[in-house]
Amino acid sequence: MTSPTTSNNHQCLKLIPKCKTLKNLKQIHGQFLTTGLSHHTFPLSKLLLLSSTLSLPYALSIFNRISNPSVFLYNTLISSIVSNHQSTQTHLAFSLYSQIRRRANEFTYPSLFKASGFHPRWHPHGRALHAHVLKFLDKQDRFVEAGLVGFYANCGKLRAARSLFDRITEPDLATWNTLLAAYAEIDHDECLKLFLKMQMSSHVTVNEVSLVAWIKSCASSGDLCGGVWGHVYLLKTNLSLNQFIGTSLIDLYSKCGCVSFARKVFDEMRVRDTLCYNAMIRGLAVHGFIQEALGVYKNLISEGLTPDDATFVVTISACSHSGLVEEGVRIFGSMKAVYDVEPKVEHYGCLVDLLGRSGRLKEAEEFIEKMPMEPNAMLWRSFLGSAQIYNDLERGEIALEKLLGLESENSGKYVLLSNIYAGADRWDGVEKTRELMKDRRVNKSPGISTIN
Repeated sequence: MTSPTTSNNHQCLKLIPKCKTLKNLKQIHGQFLTTGLSHHTFPLSKLLLLSSTLSLPYALSIFNRISNPSVFLYNTLISSIVSNHQSTQTHLAFSLYSQIRRRANEFTYPSLFKASGFHPRWHPHGRALHAHVLKFLDKQDRFVEAGLVGFYANCGKLRAARSLFDRITEPDLATWNTLLAAYAEIDHDECLKLFLKMQMSSHVTVNEVSLVAWIKSCASSGDLCGGVWGHVYLLKTNLSLNQFIGTSLIDLYSKCGCVSFARKVFDEMRVRDTLCYNAMIRGLAVHGFIQEALGVYKNLISEGLTPDDATFVVTISACSHSGLVEEGVRIFGSMKAVYDVEPKVEHYGCLVDLLGRSGRLKEAEEFIEKMPMEPNAMLWRSFLGSAQIYNDLERGEIALEKLLGLESENSGKYVLLSNIYAGADRWDGVEKTRELMKDRRVNKSPGISTIN
């Protein structure tokens, strides 16, 4: 039997970082059982971390065979579940917590607060956890406090997050960045104030994550000067132009109309990921540089990167706005066939818009009929708009009927159908549409109708 002292340095532990498959994991587990390592907490924690990454069911089978597992092992498994499986297994993390609620310590709660912020349905559990912290912990721990700030920030409760943040004597860098990122989404002025306060702090130093939050805030609010200041700060402080900062700067410059600056940043980046390429494609396409946008898409492919959902949305949309119908259809077809990316409703929406703009309404209708999911209102509005452009009364009526089942208040669709009737000299149809609006108590938006 291995002693507790030697178990922490056992040869089997050196195999764990090299383990990549479930078969290897089972072999190492067998070694743990034969050598007695399975009776010691530290080796078991390493085995649980590995197994929960490779196969969560196998990790749970190991855990369930441990007699009287320590709080440390519970914490290890909870933390690993939250880190590796995020929102898909949040219920499991809380189930484990319920078994040690009164024994939980300061290392239990940070992971659970993180899990509570994944989805609105878990927000009440996070608030209950806050009550448990006050009830069961003798004193506040800075990691728990940081977890609370992160939880309330992720919930959009910035007032509560800021109140908790201000009570921390010396917030660490991660906590500063968490609050900065939250302000970046909704409050540019507060993000600026916090960023300046962070600069004046003697306990932390602004890093790349902090700068990403600031630049994102500037991009959201259209503050080009603030974003340029952030870019200059990056250069003066020798921070790294990594893919996160680079993507944020590309987004900033694109949204502010400085596409040449965005492209310069893109070209200067040593490491570029799919998100970075998506930002550049979007920025070029929005400003009409369609061929250049498609060139960036092709570079993404040639670099061996895998396009994601957003890549296909921005690229097919670029084709749609430039009349490159065959190219857009080809890219749509490659999603499943080449990259095993299942098209979603937004991709079908882009395709319908692409075909509709070029007058290929029959093909667009066929794609709609083959969709594996229900078309949404945006897709039908696009189809109706194309029907109006090409005076396709039959398909315009189909689109309106579908839209009425999804939304009845928006006057725009009635206007489009009325225009189709008017273009075909079907004044009875114009009158019918007007009566339909009256029946449904839909008010006409000023200035966008041919209905008098």
